[in-house]
Amino acid sequence: MITSAQNPKIKWIRELQSSSKSRRQEGLFVIEGVRLAEEALSAGWQAQLVLFSADLSERGHKLVEGFASQGATVEQASPQALNAASDTQTPQGLLVVLARRQLALPARLDFVFIPDLVRDPGNLGTMIRTAAAAGVQAVLIPPETADAFAPKVLRAGMGAHFRLALHSLGWDEIVHHTQAMQVYLASAGAGLVYTQAAWRSPCALVVGGEAEGASQPAQSLATQPVHIPMPGGSESLNAAVAAGILLFEAARQRSA
Repeated sequence: MITSAQNPKIKWIRELQSSSKSRRQEGLFVIEGVRLAEEALSAGWQAQLVLFSADLSERGHKLVEGFASQGATVEQASPQALNAASDTQTPQGLLVVLARRQLALPARLDFVFIPDLVRDPGNLGTMIRTAAAAGVQAVLIPPETADAFAPKVLRAGMGAHFRLALHSLGWDEIVHHTQAMQVYLASAGAGLVYTQAAWRSPCALVVGGEAEGASQPAQSLATQPVHIPMPGGSESLNAAVAAGILLFEAARQRSA
């Protein structure tokens, strides 16, 4: 059993939790809790290390056995050690270090989401979860957007990371993948009302961050701004809420 917060494995996990550079260099990331672990295991993602507490539920123990059958190292840890490794205030008794992998882009892309300069991890995770629910084929993540595999993004994504193609790309690559698409840019009061946009055609949606809006490369990429009318007089919406409204209008049109 791992009992010390100074154990090398605990320190290593803490580094992966806190450093996007370490996650990129090692090709690893950390998830916590039964819900995310279930999503990862059912989607076939490979675990390197699993830590669990003595009071883990039966449901959780089945997941530990599942990861062990993949060949993952499994160790019990004390509450103090798990607390030191955790990114949450109340550790959930199960922590998994996973190998990062990239789901392949479809041969023909025709519905793409681009979160540009979205630096709030909760917003980015919610956007990824919403994009998956709306049937988006891929999320193309530009430079300077938050790390999609940061702990708070993963928690807000609620397992969408394991089912959706997430690709961190430079703008030249994003231009290449969207060159045959209509690229809609969420805008405050400018362009088409979002319900008038032709979402059935091959399209990409760009939503900028709340602090800075869309970057210059995103604005250059866009072929049409769209906006959400707000009869209540507000100037703007939360970026994740706006993304949800726009993505589900696209999903509605595309399923009609």
